[in-house]
Amino acid sequence: MGNIKIIRGKFDTKLELEHASVMAGFPSPADDYEHEKLDFNRDYICHPEASFYGDVIGDSMKDAGIFDGDRVIIDRAVEPHDGSIVLAWWNGEFTMKYLDLTHRNEGYIELRPANDKYPVFKIENPDSFEVWGVVIHLIRTFENV
Repeated sequence: MGNIKIIRGKFDTKLELEHASVMAGFPSPADDYEHEKLDFNRDYICHPEASFYGDVIGDSMKDAGIFDGDRVIIDRAVEPHDGSIVLAWWNGEFTMKYLDLTHRNEGYIELRPANDKYPVFKIENPDSFEVWGVVIHLIRTFENV
């Protein structure tokens, strides 16, 4: 089972950066104009009191574009729905998977990995299971400086 390391963030400090569209082609003449400020707290954290970072360990969500070493932002105040990527507490461990509610009327739900090498978890006992939060953003570092 893939693991995730939970990190409590401090979302009260403002970090402002220049925010501009990044073109993957020719430069835009609009680049000479003033740009909006990017504030990670305002733009990415909707519920500071319920938000956490998680460092991804493992490759069970690789086909969803979430890789070992990535960082995700998890919001516990967001209501999960069928197909949400969730951080679940199951059998004493955290795991990040797709939430599949299509079998709810049959008495169970499933946690689905995004990698065929891993099994689908069938959750029949709600006593050992909790959706702890919904993954709302992904942060990937390409180079450590």
